[in-house]
Amino acid sequence: MEEGLTLRKQGLACIGCLLLLFGMSALPAARDPEKQLQQVRERIEDLQRSIRRDTDRRDTLSAQLRDAEEKVRGARVRLDSVRKQLAASDVRLSELTAEREHTERALRDQRLALANQLRSAYMSGREEQLKLLLSQEDPVAFGRMLVYYSYLGRARAGKIAKIEAAVATLEQAAAQEAEERGRLAALETDSRRELTSVDSARAERGKAVRAINSQLRNNSDTIAKLKREAAALEKLVADLRRALKDLPPGAGQAFEKVRGKLAWPAGGRIVARFGQPRGGGLKWNGVMIEAGRGTEVRALYEGRVAYSDWLPGMGLLLIIDHGGYMSLYAHNEQLFKAVGDRVEGGEVIATVGDSGGRSQPGLYLEIRRGATPVDPVPWFRRPAP
Repeated sequence: MEEGLTLRKQGLACIGCLLLLFGMSALPAARDPEKQLQQVRERIEDLQRSIRRDTDRRDTLSAQLRDAEEKVRGARVRLDSVRKQLAASDVRLSELTAEREHTERALRDQRLALANQLRSAYMSGREEQLKLLLSQEDPVAFGRMLVYYSYLGRARAGKIAKIEAAVATLEQAAAQEAEERGRLAALETDSRRELTSVDSARAERGKAVRAINSQLRNNSDTIAKLKREAAALEKLVADLRRALKDLPPGAGQAFEKVRGKLAWPAGGRIVARFGQPRGGGLKWNGVMIEAGRGTEVRALYEGRVAYSDWLPGMGLLLIIDHGGYMSLYAHNEQLFKAVGDRVEGGEVIATVGDSGGRSQPGLYLEIRRGATPVDPVPWFRRPAP
């Protein structure tokens, strides 16, 4: 009987193991967050390419404007890079000059000390040790003086070695300084060339803007264009929400809890407010901030970049997903973040421009809860200028 109980226990244990294994195999495999992010990034990049192809097919003038504004962006990136190198080279040149001047002072001091020693030796006459021997001084004192003279001789040799080393260092510093001056001159030439490239790209952009404006023969054409651009933005937001739904929610304080606590993304005067009419039944879904070209644009809050590309009517557009909320930054001159990048609140993400065909530089800002635009102004800790 005991043998039967043992067999039943073993059988139950085997069944339990089989059930456990079956249950584990039935569970879905844990998803790798990095793989999820990569898949989302690829879907959004496909979306960006699709928007570009659609623009090329439907609106040749908008495509020309996009290409011209991206040339401005590229030229500006190169110019900024050269300017940063110029600043670094200027600092390096200052350091090399200070190092050379320090070495020159040290060399002068060492030469002066050696000259004083040689002058003292000359004043005492040549053959100092022979004179001591013939002076019939006390042998003990004579031995002590010989030791002193040996010390003095080694000190002179040491100073001469230091002088030789200082001269070699000085020559090296002078060579490095000359090399850095040459590099600085080359960078200045590059800077002038890139500045010309920026001007040329902006002139090309101006032609594209004038071509679009000449196509808009009356107010109804302008309204129709605005409606097409608004529809394109709505479609983009809907597509992004579908692409982002598989991502796990971001960590950190919920976006709605920072209402009334945010800092403005760029300083400037608001020239268009949420809800104001734009014509043809359209209203502003955000605020238009008048700001100087090149002004830094900062993220409102932490999140992940969901879009970073050109869009008709928006120009160079960057969208940050905050988990249920999105913030949109349009008409930029440069974009510093790519799709999938994590950003912190207050981090520089772009610079103000006039992309999208605007006549004046400025930043267009929207906040969306899901797909619905909300008034951005109450989210900031100080009133709008």
